[in-house]
Amino acid sequence: MGQGPGRLLVLLYGVFTVAAASRSIYQLIAQYHEAPLAYILSAVSAAVYAFITVSLVRGGEGARRAAMVCCAAELVGVLTIGTWTLADPSAFPDQTVWSDYGMGYLFIPIFLPVTGLLWLRRTD
Repeated sequence: MGQGPGRLLVLLYGVFTVAAASRSIYQLIAQYHEAPLAYILSAVSAAVYAFITVSLVRGGEGARRAAMVCCAAELVGVLTIGTWTLADPSAFPDQTVWSDYGMGYLFIPIFLPVTGLLWLRRTD
């Protein structure tokens, strides 16, 4: 991951780790009673982003496989939560990172795991 697009991928995952973690920590502490499911899902997404970031930086075959599994899980999460937020908006009184397929984050959350999977497959 040390060159070109790989560095950009690590940078984006790092930025999303910090953004999702800081937002979810604040929401879990200060606003938990308002939308607990949304805030817990944001914390889960932050953990997934953090794991993928560490795996991409660490490198090696085991880390690459772990990153691929997490990117696939992230994609499933974005598609599931994105569909759920559109089908039942009342279940989510506040947004998560993965709400509406990541619309609040310029749809980067839906493109990031796809890009990650393609990159990891390419570097096989």
